[in-house]
Amino acid sequence: MGSSPSGGGRARLLFPMVVAAAAAALAGAAPAPAPACYARVFSFGDSLADTGNRRFVYPNDSDPVLRLPYGETFFDRATGRFSDGRIVLDFLADALGLPFVRPYLSGRRAEDFARGANFAVGGATALAPEFFRDRGFNMSNVVHLDMEMKWFRDMIGLLCPDGIAGCSDVMNQSLFLVGEIGGNDYNLPLLERMPLDVVIAFAPIVIAKISSTITELIGLGAKTLVVPGNLPIGCIPNYMFVFRSDSKEDYEAETGCIGWLNEFARYHNRLLIEELERLRELHPGVTIIYADYYGAAMEVFVSPQQYGIEHPLVACCGGGHPHGVGASARCGRGKYSLCRNPEKYGSWDGLHPSEALYRAIATGLLRGSYTQPPIPTTANSCTPLTELGYSTEYKPL
Repeated sequence: MGSSPSGGGRARLLFPMVVAAAAAALAGAAPAPAPACYARVFSFGDSLADTGNRRFVYPNDSDPVLRLPYGETFFDRATGRFSDGRIVLDFLADALGLPFVRPYLSGRRAEDFARGANFAVGGATALAPEFFRDRGFNMSNVVHLDMEMKWFRDMIGLLCPDGIAGCSDVMNQSLFLVGEIGGNDYNLPLLERMPLDVVIAFAPIVIAKISSTITELIGLGAKTLVVPGNLPIGCIPNYMFVFRSDSKEDYEAETGCIGWLNEFARYHNRLLIEELERLRELHPGVTIIYADYYGAAMEVFVSPQQYGIEHPLVACCGGGHPHGVGASARCGRGKYSLCRNPEKYGSWDGLHPSEALYRAIATGLLRGSYTQPPIPTTANSCTPLTELGYSTEYKPL
């Protein structure tokens, strides 16, 4: 695995927003609330995108994500998000003029999904559990991309009872977020000390599954898809605890993150970028967008003070090790500690970003810092990110 710039493949990120913005400006509409850039959002992924599905998949689970302090920053209650507040998906929905995206498993009727649905589940993998079992690793999760796609097809049956042929408006007026997904395909084996070279060999197979999911969505009529890459996992406190080293060579001088883990994340992202380029050539009428989560997050780890973050590599909720995690304390479990100001921390619970870091990632994407061409700040039909935070969340059933 060689190093590569984090920003490769930034082209066309959120380009449809630019088109919608220009159209709105040219139309010369009378003063009124700006229309949404898309009618709805459909999201797939894992805990970085889950807005509450996990509690339905594992109803008897005692996971602390289902209770405070999770959700304390923005919602004042636990919503099933793996953070203290909002995640990237929430900020994107706000910028698009849409309500927060409903977890699919909380809905029952077509009208529940009129503005979209989120199929992401904490712990989900791209690959099915059988893949890991065949290689001697017992993956405890039950949700994977094929299952999320089955839920999506079931939901399309509600929205378009006459079949997919009559669903073109639903598909081409929607924004699809495919990920972040694939992180758990690596995280769980790595944290169980599966040899690195074995886990690295998973990457092309993970990318192939993401690609086949995108291809299936395009076949169903999707026209605009955003596909996030992996985060810099070498900057995740739990990884920094498990793989701590006395060798300075293992750490990046600029950030203090573990270099070989970030190199692995870049390898995944490079494969993903190459595959998205191939898919663009196969589907010239479809906009396939790479979201550079890695580059957007690294902006914070390199210059945290610019984002008001004082502890970029420390978990707000946890305890023990200097990075805020330990063997006996986890956020919401055991004798854990809780910081007073989560907005000063890059990590919430040692595995997932804080709302502050999620906001920074979303800011980088929406303002064009990791897009080409940049999103214009004038004549934009989407709410500026600086005005975010006031959407009304769905009411769980």
